[in-house]
Amino acid sequence: MTAHAKINYVEFPAKDLEATKTFFTKIFNWKFVDYGPDYIAFSKSGINGGFYQSELTASTDTGSALIVIYSEALEQTRDKITAAGGQIVKPIFEFPGGQRFHFSDPNGNEYAVWSDK
Repeated sequence: MTAHAKINYVEFPAKDLEATKTFFTKIFNWKFVDYGPDYIAFSKSGINGGFYQSELTASTDTGSALIVIYSEALEQTRDKITAAGGQIVKPIFEFPGGQRFHFSDPNGNEYAVWSDK
């Protein structure tokens, strides 16, 4: 659904599109569609988006926006991320409203996972 003046789509750089598809499918069950050799779109993630071929990375250290994913089982999600080749860049910590951690995908992009459980 498109809504006027609402965030509709998000894009990230990716060094390895195949590794990206494998990683996010394995952990979060996102769905992907290839659009040529340099772009993949994803859905079933809460907001649709894509990954474009690039050597760049998105990180809060460089001022990038942080995408935060919700989990009902924080430790289990963390373990799935590390088993799939992701790196924990900030271990689980508490904040008002719950707990979260930050991780990087195989491309080096930073995300966070939070839970109120």
